[in-house]
Amino acid sequence: MVKLASVSTSRGLLCLGTRNNIISTEEKSATIQWMSASRSFLSLKLSFGLSAPLFPHSSHRRFITFLSHSPMVNHRQHQQHHRDQGRVSSSTRDQQWREMSKQNINESLSTHVSQLQISESQRPLTSNTNLEFLRPKTIIVPVHASEDYHPCGQDSPCCSQQPETSGQWSINSIPPIQYGTISLFTTPASPTKVQKGIWMPKAYSTVSGAESVEESTINVDSGTDTKSKNDKETDRKVVKNSLSTVFQRGIRGPTGAEFTVDKNTYSQAQIRATFYPKFENEKSDQEVRTRMIEMVSNGLATLEVSLKHSGSLFMYAGHEGGAYAKNSFGNIYTAVGVFVLGRMFNEAWGVNAAKKQEEFNEFLEKNRMCISMELVTAVLGDHGQRPLDDYVVVTAVTELGKGKPKFYSTSDIIAFCRKWRLPTNHIWLFSSRKSVTSVFAAYDALCEEGTATSVCRALDEVADVSVPGSKDHVKVQGEILEGLVARIVSRDSAKHMEKVLKDFPPPPLDGAGIDLGPSLRDICAENRSDEQQQIKSLLQCVGTSFCPDQSDWFGDGDANNHSRNADRSVLSKFLQAHPADFATLKLEEMIRLMRQKHFPAAFKCYRNFHKTVTSPKENATFKMVIHVHSDSGFRRYQKEMRNNPGLWPLYRGFFVDVNLFKVGNESAADSVNYSGLLFKETNERTGTNASGTDGLADEDANLMIKLKFLTYKLRTFLIRNGLSVLFKEGPNAYKAYYLRQMKIWGTSYEKQKELSKMLDEWAVYIRRKCGSKQLSSTVYLTEAELFLEQYARRSAQNQALIGSAGNLVSAEDFLAVVAGGRDEEGDLRLEDEIPPSSPGTTMLDTVPKHEGVIVFFPGIPGCAKSALCKEILNVPGGLGDSRPINSLMGDLIKGRYWQRVAEERKRKPNAITLADKNAPNEEVWRQIEDMCRNTKAIAVPVIPDSEGTDSNPFSLDALAVFIFRVLQRVNHPGNLDKASPNAGYVLLMFYHLYEGKNRREFEAELSERFGPLVKMPLLKTDRSPLPDSVKGIMEEGLNLYKLHTNRHGRVDSTKGSYAKEWSQWEKRLREILFVNSEYLTSIQVPFDYAVQRVVEQLRAVAKGEYTTPATEKRKFGTIVYAAVTLPVEQIRCVLDKMADKYVKAKEFLKDKNMEDTLKRAHVTLAHKKSHGVTAVASYGEYHNKKVSADLTAFLFSDKLAAFEAHIGSVEGETICSKNEWPHLTVWTGTGAAAKDANTLPKLVSEGRATRIDLDQPITVTGVLDFH
Repeated sequence: MVKLASVSTSRGLLCLGTRNNIISTEEKSATIQWMSASRSFLSLKLSFGLSAPLFPHSSHRRFITFLSHSPMVNHRQHQQHHRDQGRVSSSTRDQQWREMSKQNINESLSTHVSQLQISESQRPLTSNTNLEFLRPKTIIVPVHASEDYHPCGQDSPCCSQQPETSGQWSINSIPPIQYGTISLFTTPASPTKVQKGIWMPKAYSTVSGAESVEESTINVDSGTDTKSKNDKETDRKVVKNSLSTVFQRGIRGPTGAEFTVDKNTYSQAQIRATFYPKFENEKSDQEVRTRMIEMVSNGLATLEVSLKHSGSLFMYAGHEGGAYAKNSFGNIYTAVGVFVLGRMFNEAWGVNAAKKQEEFNEFLEKNRMCISMELVTAVLGDHGQRPLDDYVVVTAVTELGKGKPKFYSTSDIIAFCRKWRLPTNHIWLFSSRKSVTSVFAAYDALCEEGTATSVCRALDEVADVSVPGSKDHVKVQGEILEGLVARIVSRDSAKHMEKVLKDFPPPPLDGAGIDLGPSLRDICAENRSDEQQQIKSLLQCVGTSFCPDQSDWFGDGDANNHSRNADRSVLSKFLQAHPADFATLKLEEMIRLMRQKHFPAAFKCYRNFHKTVTSPKENATFKMVIHVHSDSGFRRYQKEMRNNPGLWPLYRGFFVDVNLFKVGNESAADSVNYSGLLFKETNERTGTNASGTDGLADEDANLMIKLKFLTYKLRTFLIRNGLSVLFKEGPNAYKAYYLRQMKIWGTSYEKQKELSKMLDEWAVYIRRKCGSKQLSSTVYLTEAELFLEQYARRSAQNQALIGSAGNLVSAEDFLAVVAGGRDEEGDLRLEDEIPPSSPGTTMLDTVPKHEGVIVFFPGIPGCAKSALCKEILNVPGGLGDSRPINSLMGDLIKGRYWQRVAEERKRKPNAITLADKNAPNEEVWRQIEDMCRNTKAIAVPVIPDSEGTDSNPFSLDALAVFIFRVLQRVNHPGNLDKASPNAGYVLLMFYHLYEGKNRREFEAELSERFGPLVKMPLLKTDRSPLPDSVKGIMEEGLNLYKLHTNRHGRVDSTKGSYAKEWSQWEKRLREILFVNSEYLTSIQVPFDYAVQRVVEQLRAVAKGEYTTPATEKRKFGTIVYAAVTLPVEQIRCVLDKMADKYVKAKEFLKDKNMEDTLKRAHVTLAHKKSHGVTAVASYGEYHNKKVSADLTAFLFSDKLAAFEAHIGSVEGETICSKNEWPHLTVWTGTGAAAKDANTLPKLVSEGRATRIDLDQPITVTGVLDFH
């Protein structure tokens, strides 16, 4: 018996062939399974010869051809047949045509099947092999070697119809194979004896991924071959030569399309490149910082801080393992990365670079390792600053092995890099409470003005261990620093680091004075017209010692080879196959979970050119890229990991090598150890976390925080990312955009004013220069740096604002510049000044009487907003003031609702407007923000209180209640009630408008945009779980909605291919909800109570008694000095007592209005300008601690007044002020500043000021804080 292949494509049945050659000589009998052929093929392709390539041959060198020498119906006959049957109906003509085609095909088969011969190299199947795959009902069936495998079942009639007689098999007993209207019969033959042998899998490429290739079998008598060896060789050559033009020009199909999965199919997956897992902190940044300080203070961990270079992720696993960007490979990004990394070797090793490059590649491949780097270059688009040089910095080293990736600790990374002379990052370690609190305080002092020089200097001074990077940020990138990355590592990290620094001193640079050839920028400039040429030139310049294999970029050099993309089916085949080891099992588990939960991720598969030669021919090998599209995917996966700790992490930059093979193939069996498939390696084998967090709980081990600087953010977030808003929506929308960003960041009021002035100028400048054509974000710095340089020249204050621009700005010139017009300490105001309001203030959000309020509802139909608005209108006394309240119901307003609200706001700017319409998306929120800005109003979102899900702010319980309420409506103005045939679909549509944000993110964004947030009680907290029937029908609707929208978009549910399913679901939805009506009613809080709570909250907002909910981000960036803050009321009481006791004090204070002038009281400990950032940061360990201050004397002049103060201690440690004369300033006259109080002792000695020594010190207790 020999196996043949039949090919079913859009062109129809094409050919037959064996493993190694064309079947062309006689054989006594055969049984062939033919696949159905389409009409288009019969009319075009069943002709005598082949003059053009119809399909590819596979990489296994199998040939497929159509062998026919008997008359067949060709295209010309088909045309004549149609002309003769012109008056016959189309269906009748087609039927007659198919009958005539069937007759000719069968005649052809009868003639030529007897001419088939097996080649000597073909090994037959065993005599006991079942041929149940020939059953008539099966069109596409897998072929299996196992004797006991039955696709149709062990007792299926198709198997019972196969009589066997001692090594013989009767072909006459095979039933006819019926496919559609064409019945194809083989020529009857006598029983044949079948030789014993082994199964050899066949796989043939197809023209496209949608076309399938299946294998069939033929029974052949093993009679004696009468032809000589030379005659058979001649036959092969003739056939091969006649087909050479066909196959040599064929286009190969995508990888894996021809691979079939059966019970003997196994998969082996190995991670090829990856970066650290992306963990999103559930806690706020401030909570993370607090936890970090607590852990370091208790000796449980060390804080590690590193520079965040402004570039892109690049991973390298050797010339065979591949080069990778964050979510791609084989492109200009990875070519640039390889070039820059190769150049780093040239700089480090000089004339020995080529040798070391080869050794490095061999080392990575032998040990299955991957190094991750930050690739910083000017040729791949602008970030915060164009680097002065192109370079990489190693950020991770990973041992991939055969299990879970093992990440090196930072000390091991430095040892590894110094051994190979690779660039390292600047690292600081903080292992004491004093140092860890100081670093956060230093960041808070520098976050609005810090540059690389000032930040590195400050951290060097407060760190316990500082390891300078081999690439100086200032020299290779510039002064604009993106940020810092702080993470928790092992408590022994400092000791390990000190040992590594001792054992591995900084390596020399042997290539410093050598001509390294054209630079990256030179090569890209010379090849600007073509990306492929750029890639080619870059890789050629790298050289074959470092990049001998360019297949990831250009394939294997055959222009007619397989497409780069793998067939779409390979992912399903991977998941269907048996995992060959524990790593594959865990990766399959991860992918299945992400697909089942509909994570925002793609699993893109590509041909693995590196494995084409080394892998067995029958295997399907490909690369898989796991691309997570949004951060919500990582957050959701983290939650799954908490529920299932056995899950492997979801990594950033995730690339996997996959191999599909069959156990029965001896050549494939060598690639895997089969003594116990599905074995589970020990923890050591699968890899433990060696990134320096040993001994820490998972939650603590993953604590990490990014600390970015305003000088970087103003370029990337405010200028670059705001370009589309500026050019598409105009200056007003752009202003709203950058103000919102600054509010989210908690930018100080002074910086907001300065940046607003600068960004307004930028908007005018760039629109005037570019007109209506938007500036490209890729090269935005070409214009932005020119503008910033000119702007910086105007004043030192401008220089401090932008950080650095051009060659004229020195970092030292603006380190301690304080915003003009503000007193140094910011506490006191002159008596003739009026303080501006600050959006960054921590005071209550008040609503002045002349301003209005917009109450709006980010909700879903059925959330009771209309009923709530009616109740608010009828509340006695309104919201507690005299402002009028009006309501605009969306269902009663035709046309553009929000435009109508804006018009109403202009007519009544001080009114309270109830916007009775769902406001579900950011587009509506922006319109509301515009209304607030134009009419001097605040907006108050009212949201139903719900727990939410991982990806939606509303829970399934809340959605069920909303739908239940809608289905109880009668004669609703918006026609969304019980009479609506698709009410359930409409609510699902609204529900999905919020998709992608969990509850916390939803509330945080509303608070950041609008401040006050009012929650309307909805469900009882002690309710019982949702009944299974309700939960089931809701989940069914969500799944149906996804299917519907994926195919039809926003087409109504009454239309499209799922209309019937929607109708049935809507009917069952009503039945189930009404059966559970008692439950759905009982879990809701009473409506009266909900109204009462909402009115109370709205009144609090109107009166200014409402505190904005704390959001994730704390307001940083306002630290100028450290001080002991004292209660103002106590200081005023001290002044009153002095006035009663001391005549001179009474005389001085009698005309001073301390109620208005003394707003805050503090004793300065250190000031950023006078004492430096480090001095201010050194008080970080005492932050928020209670400290006493003894007031011992009162000094005053005609323009100044202050108490002399002596600071107490914290936990037994005395707090010393950096000021020469510690004091508490209580008053300044016109023309004087608070800092001038430092001169009072001198003025007393000169007789120009008065000193009153108190009989007894007055002790006042305050808190050490930063201001």
